[in-house]
Amino acid sequence: MTQLADLNTPTALVDIVRMQRNIALMQSRMNSLKVAFRPHVKTTKCLPIAKAQIEAGAHGITVSTLKEAEQFFAAGIADILYAVGMAAPKLRQAAALIQKGCALKIIADSVESASTIARFSSENNIKFEVWIEIDTDGHRSGVQPESDSLIEIGRILASAGALQGVMTHAGGSYALSTPEALQAMAEQERSHCVRAAQRLRDAGLPCPVVSVGSTPTALNAAQLEGVTEVRAGVYVFFDLVMKNVGVCGEEDIALSVLTAVIGHQAEKGWAIVDAGWMAMSRDRGTSSQSQDFGYGQVCDVSGKPMAGYLIDSANQEHGIIARTGSMDTAISKTLPVGTLLRIFPNHACATAAQFPEYQAVLGDEVIETWPRFYGW
Repeated sequence: MTQLADLNTPTALVDIVRMQRNIALMQSRMNSLKVAFRPHVKTTKCLPIAKAQIEAGAHGITVSTLKEAEQFFAAGIADILYAVGMAAPKLRQAAALIQKGCALKIIADSVESASTIARFSSENNIKFEVWIEIDTDGHRSGVQPESDSLIEIGRILASAGALQGVMTHAGGSYALSTPEALQAMAEQERSHCVRAAQRLRDAGLPCPVVSVGSTPTALNAAQLEGVTEVRAGVYVFFDLVMKNVGVCGEEDIALSVLTAVIGHQAEKGWAIVDAGWMAMSRDRGTSSQSQDFGYGQVCDVSGKPMAGYLIDSANQEHGIIARTGSMDTAISKTLPVGTLLRIFPNHACATAAQFPEYQAVLGDEVIETWPRFYGW
């Protein structure tokens, strides 16, 4: 059996026990709220993990690129939502998937996008299933639930036999940090999306699907009346941003980067490791939160956090570990050259994207190597 000490560094590790616990927690919560669950696999982009989510009870998946959709469909998963606004150049790629038998859903949030989809559908004799994206928190994209354009978009899509529902993502929840605020955001996400669906129905338009979700809102929703499915992604790994939001603890973070100490600047209290921003990513998502973790929380090789030790700064292939508060003047003895460490990431999606594969581990043993999908 391969041990952690046998691996090249840096490399991405997935703690199987934590991952399975996270999957079970989310699925149990969705079951108790009596909604279907469609995990967003953009975090992991990994077939064994998606299969574990489906085996736990998930129905279909959400992807962030059409390349992901192609790869997961080729691997046997057919019920897929492409949760990025559809642009005309991508319609042919989406149509090819549908013609092969993929139950692909796409989204639109403008009259222009809906018209383009309807026109392509007519010209190419292809039927799309389209969900209208609803803006429920002002965070990113989507149409306002009370806007006139919602009904106009709905009518354009319905005329092409394409309108199937509404969806939203309360990404603004990432900026919150109390149970009260998260529960309020979850209710706002739910009520605004349900309201959009009802307006479409009141206009005589079909809207069988009401899809909502983000990891923080999914874990804090008090009730989901009117919702048919929930989507969430980063929960499967969690990360330091989610810890600061308050939806997990460090003991729940399933993704880490294995790295080795390669040198010191003792007079500065630095240890140098071979995990720079090419391994950890440049994501500094915790910098605006209550606790700034630099480029990642330093843990010993077993995954136990070393309080105060962070990757304080990073170059392309070098990470600089320092202790916050007071300098560790004996850091060359605390962390000798060759010491193996694990680093918890700020943003699991961004850090995972730096690696072509994961090492799935139990304790200090590597059980399997799991490839990641990639591309657009």
